[in-house]
Amino acid sequence: MGGGESHKMKGRMKIEKWKWLAVLLVLYDILAIHAAYFLALWLRFDGMSAAIPGLYMRPYRGFITWYAVGCVPVYAFFKMYKGMWRYASYGELTRILLASILSGGLHVLLINLIWHTRMPLSYHLLGFGMQTAFLLLPRFSFRMIRFVRASLVTQNDETAARVMIVGAGEAGQQILRDLKSAKEINDRPVCIIDDDENKRGRMLMGVPVVGSRENIFENVKKYHVDKIFIAIPSAPASAKKELVNICNETGCDVKILPGMYQLMLGQLTVSTMRDVSVEDLLGRDPIKADMSSVYRFVNGKVVLVTGGGGSIGSELCRQVAAHNPRKLIIFEIYENNAFEIRMELKQKYPDLDLEVLIGSVRDSRRVFEVFSKYHPDIVYHAAAHKHVPLMEDSPCEAIKNNALGTYKTAYAAMVHGCERFVLISTDKAVNPTNIMGASKRLCEMIIQSFDAKIKAGKAGEIPQLFTHFGIENADKDGSGTVFRDVRTEFVAVRFGNVLGSNGSVIPIFKKQIAEGGPVTVTHPDIIRYFMTIPEAVSLVMLAGTYARGGEIFVLDMGSPVKIDTLARNLIRLCGYKPDVDIKIVYSGLRPGEKLYEEKLMAEEGLKKTDNNLIHIGCPIPFDTDRFLSQLRDLMNSAYSNKPDIRDRVKEMVSTYHPEDAPTG
Repeated sequence: MGGGESHKMKGRMKIEKWKWLAVLLVLYDILAIHAAYFLALWLRFDGMSAAIPGLYMRPYRGFITWYAVGCVPVYAFFKMYKGMWRYASYGELTRILLASILSGGLHVLLINLIWHTRMPLSYHLLGFGMQTAFLLLPRFSFRMIRFVRASLVTQNDETAARVMIVGAGEAGQQILRDLKSAKEINDRPVCIIDDDENKRGRMLMGVPVVGSRENIFENVKKYHVDKIFIAIPSAPASAKKELVNICNETGCDVKILPGMYQLMLGQLTVSTMRDVSVEDLLGRDPIKADMSSVYRFVNGKVVLVTGGGGSIGSELCRQVAAHNPRKLIIFEIYENNAFEIRMELKQKYPDLDLEVLIGSVRDSRRVFEVFSKYHPDIVYHAAAHKHVPLMEDSPCEAIKNNALGTYKTAYAAMVHGCERFVLISTDKAVNPTNIMGASKRLCEMIIQSFDAKIKAGKAGEIPQLFTHFGIENADKDGSGTVFRDVRTEFVAVRFGNVLGSNGSVIPIFKKQIAEGGPVTVTHPDIIRYFMTIPEAVSLVMLAGTYARGGEIFVLDMGSPVKIDTLARNLIRLCGYKPDVDIKIVYSGLRPGEKLYEEKLMAEEGLKKTDNNLIHIGCPIPFDTDRFLSQLRDLMNSAYSNKPDIRDRVKEMVSTYHPEDAPTG
């Protein structure tokens, strides 16, 4: 017999099995109905069969079989013979109750119409009750036996992990139900925590609600808890952060539900629980941006992303690709990153018109070549050197790549008819103490200068900076025609540290923990603002839609996070105890590093946008003409690798206060 025939035979055997079960249930239901209404009469007359008057017994005998057989199609209509009863739930219970109510009503109606006999009220009530109970008994016994067996196995299994559930709401109940019924889960719920005083001291599916979050520590010890499941998907991020911090202190394995989506769809199971992530420790809800305006803005446009292979740049490319651009151009100096994002986007968006180009924003000829060929409508400028200590050692490179690269790209965008130029900036540009932050402040000042000149109708006064002459010369004929009707709008977006980005603190900490420590924190009091990469990119793209030119958009990133606390929580998330299993070492502030980063300079002030989490910083006034004239000297100093480059930057950025740093 072939494999295919064998498979078909097995399929037929499975079908026969459930059909036989259906036949047995039909026979059982017929007998159960007979028994239910006989017992109703028997009980009505004090449990004495001989005492039942013939006035009632004759209608019962003449009607009950017809009624019982007639109930079968009613029950079949409610699919009571097709259920997988080992998984019976509220849906099956509802169908049985409806079928029983309907058949019970027919019983009352027909016995009176056919026999013209008024049966005792207790006969109808008791008969209906026992009929319903008898219908439920065999069907839910499958699940009950399975449930009891699983509970006994788990209770007697010393290897089963003891679980505390935080949250006695709907999500907690679904998780508890799954823990008690799933064979493959070797976890035993032993107690529940909930802040609702009305629930304390009560039982939920046999598990006691033992207290509020203040009682987590004592109950972890009392019940010998191994795991904690946080099942409060609707709680605000600040409340989740507090709970996560408390639970991490217990040393238990902590897991958390992802969110409300699974709860609304009824998809909450133990398998949907995830490990607590660093994002859960930020203490704020993720930004949920309305991206419909972004779709309208990007749809059908040619979009250029510089630095498109980096952490922010690659996410920009992903979100742009999802919003139906006419063409997406990725401009990247590092070919490995460019190759990876190209392969990813080609696989996910096979119809996307994608160009991936290798080049540097420092090369004005290459930049002009790209703009001349593709004429992008929107530019997201993410290309930059971002590592603070490395830039302190190589300050001229920070100026060449960040400030001058931005200038050359912005100039090319202006003279090639680009609609919108969005600069990605950083909170380190606020009152910078390091050359990286100062270079990003120069970038902001550059786009503000471009915007001011364009609005004044003086785009031709913006000097073109390049270290070589050639095809990139915008005004070749000297007529100034290229500067007429310039319409490019320049804006900047300023945000803090990005979780998981290249060179960020989290990957460094994770690597140090994996190596057994120590984890190095520069200072016990250092704080930073954090956001996720998708949040940062959503803000950048929204800035492109809000822009009117010259703005610096600032994200309200909530409360700053203490890096020492972040490191300790991350150690706990990895299952270790800080300063016991993994040491924390304070290495001291690095060159150019501050204890805290400001989101905005005090002089700037804030304006609101349609999104209450996004604000606009009012620009600090500065002499645009003087600034633009100083840029050429700055460029010459940077390309000559002059050791006094910081002094030149300080002359241009009044808020830059460099600490003692190596020359370079």
